[in-house]
Amino acid sequence: MKIALVTDAWQPQVNGVVTTLVELVKELTLAGHSVRVIEPGQFPTRPCPGYAGIDLAISPKRLLTEKLDAFEPDAIHLATEGPLGWAGRAYCLKRKLAFTTAFHTKFPEIVNAAVKVPVSWGYALFRHFHRPSSGVMVPTHSVLRMLEARGFRNLRAWTHGVDTSLFEFQPQPQACAGMESLARPIALFVGRVSYEKNIEAFLNMDFPGSKVVCGVGPVEAQLKRRHPQVRWLGLLPRTELAKVYAAADLFVFPSHADTFGLVMVEAMATGTPVAAYPVDGPLEVLGRRDAQGRSLGGAMHEDLQQACFSAISVSRHEARARALDFSWPHATALFTSFLVPARQHSLLDATQAAAVSSASSTS
Repeated sequence: MKIALVTDAWQPQVNGVVTTLVELVKELTLAGHSVRVIEPGQFPTRPCPGYAGIDLAISPKRLLTEKLDAFEPDAIHLATEGPLGWAGRAYCLKRKLAFTTAFHTKFPEIVNAAVKVPVSWGYALFRHFHRPSSGVMVPTHSVLRMLEARGFRNLRAWTHGVDTSLFEFQPQPQACAGMESLARPIALFVGRVSYEKNIEAFLNMDFPGSKVVCGVGPVEAQLKRRHPQVRWLGLLPRTELAKVYAAADLFVFPSHADTFGLVMVEAMATGTPVAAYPVDGPLEVLGRRDAQGRSLGGAMHEDLQQACFSAISVSRHEARARALDFSWPHATALFTSFLVPARQHSLLDATQAAAVSSASSTS
């Protein structure tokens, strides 16, 4: 099957959406599909205001049209609501082609945190963007319910996976360059150092040991000035990041805005338990309860400090076991089952039943 993936988020950007899409394309290719990624690096770009390192395509309509016309995809998926996503939407509507979309990021909340644009305005725009979609893929059931309450339709509960080979299990926290001298327990945050991540809830928390932040972003400089005692590692290659995860005693996820939080699953894959608020993302990653009513792989609490004290006692074996629930083959089979034929007659019709069967068998 020929799949066109149109996305404003792609390498060299570093974030959970990019990681998800790169892994998805890898799995789709392994499954025998032909995937054409249309991304900002193929167009003239300009930096996204307030987000250094994220470049957006400028006036992409003509070139995107040429690329899609040449590829003649069986299915079209618009992964983001940026300039390329809107251009892809216009292309499909003009040619009366069916397409799917995805809701990866709570941009209305992010824009509200950055420049105080009302959240309701952002969701009105997004509702308009996704209205013609034949299927809006969302990463958690809680986000699906939130979007339903805001008037979104044709929602599909998707999920994400983790590379359990790269993020290898370690039964004990490992030594890691740049962290050898730190007092334990070591509490770690990995992610974009930005407005919406609520990082100061972690940095201001009274917790013994040491705090480490791995990532870059628009509020990095001011947070470094306020918290000089924190170890700031910046942006690391994923092979090095895996070592940092494995060196921590605890992973702290303070965000209220993330729709999933892939970094939590990556941390748990190495054996590091997670502390988080009981909100979208953590409720999916940690929300399944065991027989005793506990979260799996970590702990959630309205008091982040209390979540940390509870999570630190979770075994590394348990954290790894929960991470193994997130399989890329399963996530990819679900994705394929949600695609729709772009045209009335498509190779997708012949392959979709097999994808549905595969997704059901791996659930």
